[in-house]
Amino acid sequence: MIPDGRVADSGEVLEIEPHKRLVLSWRNEFKPEMREEGYSRLTYELEQQGDMVKLVLTHEMESPIEDSKFIGAVSSGWPAILSSLKSLLETGESLEATRKWPKGM
Repeated sequence: MIPDGRVADSGEVLEIEPHKRLVLSWRNEFKPEMREEGYSRLTYELEQQGDMVKLVLTHEMESPIEDSKFIGAVSSGWPAILSSLKSLLETGESLEATRKWPKGM
């Protein structure tokens, strides 16, 4: 939910393999030009690598849309989210910039 009460995104769980893989459908609901593009597919995969775990995130459209506004938006958003997750896991605190909804949205 967006702080003003609007629904930000919708989707559903498509696949679960505990401790290994999670696949979701995802559609932006608050920007009409992105909503019109339909549902994307978001896949999280965890891969054991020795004493570490690698997180692989793939966010894609089932039918590629040239110059997708949605994929462009999430492509610029995921680096900040993943960086914040890394900080949270290492320090117990997420990055402050990712704790609030961006102004003007």
